[in-house]
Amino acid sequence: MHALTTSYWSADTSQPVLETTVGGVLRAAATAAPDRVAMIGGHPDPASRQRWTYAELLAEAEQAARALTRQFAPGERVAVWAHNLPEWIILEYAAGLAGLVLVTVNPALRPAELAYVLKQSGSVGIFLVPEYRSPMAKYLDEVRPDVPALREVVLLTEWQDFLGTAPTEAILPGVQPDDIAQIQYTSGTTGFPKGAELHHRGLTNNARFYAQRLGLQPGEVMVNPMPMFHTAGCAMGVLGACQSLATHVPVLAFEPGLVLELCESERSSVLAGVPTMMIAMLAHPDLNKRDLSALRVAVSGGSPVPADLVRQVEERLAVTFSIVFGTTECSPLVTQVKPDAPARQRAETLGTPLPQTEVKIADIPTGEPVAPGQVGELCARGYLVMRGYHDAPEVTAEAIDADGWYHTGDLAAMDAGGCLRIEGRVKDMIIRGGENIYPREIEDVLFGHPAVAEASVVGIPDPTWGEVVAAFVRPAPGQPQPPVEELRAHCREHLAPYKTPLHWIFVDEFPLTPSGKIQKFKLREEFVRERAV
Repeated sequence: MHALTTSYWSADTSQPVLETTVGGVLRAAATAAPDRVAMIGGHPDPASRQRWTYAELLAEAEQAARALTRQFAPGERVAVWAHNLPEWIILEYAAGLAGLVLVTVNPALRPAELAYVLKQSGSVGIFLVPEYRSPMAKYLDEVRPDVPALREVVLLTEWQDFLGTAPTEAILPGVQPDDIAQIQYTSGTTGFPKGAELHHRGLTNNARFYAQRLGLQPGEVMVNPMPMFHTAGCAMGVLGACQSLATHVPVLAFEPGLVLELCESERSSVLAGVPTMMIAMLAHPDLNKRDLSALRVAVSGGSPVPADLVRQVEERLAVTFSIVFGTTECSPLVTQVKPDAPARQRAETLGTPLPQTEVKIADIPTGEPVAPGQVGELCARGYLVMRGYHDAPEVTAEAIDADGWYHTGDLAAMDAGGCLRIEGRVKDMIIRGGENIYPREIEDVLFGHPAVAEASVVGIPDPTWGEVVAAFVRPAPGQPQPPVEELRAHCREHLAPYKTPLHWIFVDEFPLTPSGKIQKFKLREEFVRERAV
């Protein structure tokens, strides 16, 4: 391709957008490879790991869909509140087949948060586990009086009983690719979460393009510890494996030792996980005891992936690394590094946009593409963009402009080859004495220090400079806390003086969103509160 003269990537139309649905891709897979293993439940006890062929998975999903038609009408919204059970995934397919909108709910929510999601989404039913790290059935009982539209409650522990209610004569509705398949609530760092309405076409095609770029082959195994309530779990993982005729292994709950054992026992080719998961697996004592020779590619995203982490994973697991970047609102992926890309591109960029995805790095005041290498706001356009935020037209209009561009709120740069780098969030950019500072650059430098496990950089209000730089550092396990003078010297070696953090705070852990992103606003608030005391 020719070198770009502006930070604009026109959509690659060499691969088509298919008119597919969540239920339709499962039917196609069951027709193409009925006897191939489609799913293995990633239970900690190997004796409890159930297996489904594609034919068996479709049969159970269709039975569940018929059961859904007894209680719900097409277009109604039904919530699922559970961890990574196989039944979660069967319900995902069943809802797709029955024309329902699945509202995915984080199992960590507390009563008030649960009530908000159920009310805002207008959910008329909920499938849940009675308990998972909190008394979920009890929480639901507490909030039911505040959610009058909720009329049906089904416990996933009684799944077989639910399947038994399916009328044999039920006829499943026709489902269209532009119908809404899911509402996923953004793990926003400020304000109330927003419910992104994701259509079948966006979810299925995005997952297919992702799996194709990974080179996922029929019969290969993908171990996936990403939560199902997030697009990385139920879209990239579930729908990507299905459209590749691969075997998907949802991990019941993330535990690094369990993920490594599953990779060994199931001969996994692909391992997915946010950076904090990758860091935990590298630090686990079982890492060197496991035969991971079947692994060929590791996938990570969801939060910034430090270049040194990429190199460590590639070296220690003997894989190539594929960084992905996206947002829930984009079904979710915008860009992805090709596993056969040059090593520096794999470690230091987000790769190029996926097929059928138009991208620009926009000047924030004008909206026009900036020059290659310059920082602006990442915007995306195409089949992948959500319908909008549920019941929030004004917020939708702020996110998707009149020309159809979705504004991600991420600061990014695009090089002349179309590879992207994220420099932070628009709202997280630090302006010190008129100089723009991008936290990601400083975080990458800090991660390169051997005594640093993770780092997060934020701007702190300052009467002289407007803002100054504060670094929150989690020391590497088993190592003493590094002296501030040493970290400061390390930064000065690689960065201009004005980018070197003024404040240094050591932490044992970071506040995280459900998708694994560090909540910088909480770090900033805590710092300001402590200084005010």
